[in-house]
Amino acid sequence: MRIEQRLWTAAGWNQEGNGSRHDVSAAQLVLVFGAPSVLSRPGLLAEIQQRHCSALLFGCSTAGEIRGTHVVDDAMVVTAVQFAGTRLASARVVLSDCEDNSYLAGERLAAALPLELPAGAQAEPLRHVFVLSDGLHVNGSDLVRGLTACLPAAVTVTGGLAGDGARFGSTLVVHAGHAESGTVAALGFYGAGLRIGFGSLGGWDPFGPERLITRSHGNVLYEFDGQSALGLYKQYLGAHADQLPASGLLFPLSLRTKAGEAPVVRTILAVDEATQSLTFAGDIPEGAYARLMKANFDRLIDGATDAARTSQGAVGGAAAELAILISCVGRKLLLKQRVEEEVEGVREVLGPGAALAGFYSYGEISPFKPGARCELHNQTMTITTFSEV
Repeated sequence: MRIEQRLWTAAGWNQEGNGSRHDVSAAQLVLVFGAPSVLSRPGLLAEIQQRHCSALLFGCSTAGEIRGTHVVDDAMVVTAVQFAGTRLASARVVLSDCEDNSYLAGERLAAALPLELPAGAQAEPLRHVFVLSDGLHVNGSDLVRGLTACLPAAVTVTGGLAGDGARFGSTLVVHAGHAESGTVAALGFYGAGLRIGFGSLGGWDPFGPERLITRSHGNVLYEFDGQSALGLYKQYLGAHADQLPASGLLFPLSLRTKAGEAPVVRTILAVDEATQSLTFAGDIPEGAYARLMKANFDRLIDGATDAARTSQGAVGGAAAELAILISCVGRKLLLKQRVEEEVEGVREVLGPGAALAGFYSYGEISPFKPGARCELHNQTMTITTFSEV
């Protein structure tokens, strides 16, 4: 695997320490993670495509970009990857064409990816799907369910929801060199020599009583314990309530549907004063139990490190060559000047040989660990590692 990384800022291309390891003129994939304003800049994606004529441009808008152990804003991180034996296929769906039904979007996305690619006398089966979605107009839980329901059980899935800083205005997905809102795209990986690992962990502490969700619909929450959900959040947020939905990132929900299961975390995308409701990135089922959560700085950083260990362990003895890091925007807002500590922790685990690229998101898609069910997460660091043997 040959990898080159470049950084674009308002000053232009940063040529210092560009991460180039080999000639990647025949790169098959270019990962593009950038601020919405950067991805929308006329001619910029076309310039990247011209540099890598045969590559698929794939990526999304962000709430912050990750390059190595650095976190930047209002920039674009471009990672060109030339695989030795791995082959790729991609697919895209428009949410409005799916009647804004996220489950249907997941089904159609899975159906659009071939389950195998011809390779001489043999066929190479689909090994892994990396999915990127609009971050504001999707129910991530339904998207994951629809996608995984139509894929073979052996195919693993990771990915995330695009971001727009703390603005929650518009998000973009990059597929085949074009950046669009309201879309979901998937990248399929094929090849017996590819090793893929993944892990997803948080590090938040629950506080306050566990509350029963008494009224909800899909990913919209109306009532806890028969009381207004928005009213309860405002009570806990106090002076931060005027900054909703952004301030809600500081107080996500820990959600469980039955005793003994690992809870998932949900974060707010929107509020509706008229209905006194909160819209989350994924499902909030009636009858589930939820607790508010708050930050523990050291545990957030430890969570990122443990996610790296889980992802590295999944590839066995193969050292990670490429790691895609997707961390929640809420973590970035809380860690502030310490935010680079979580990517530095990942570097310590994966070692200097792995190229690190990624972004801060509105949601993360992954199993907690190998063998677990793929789910939408919020407020986690989710890592996908790749190596070829």
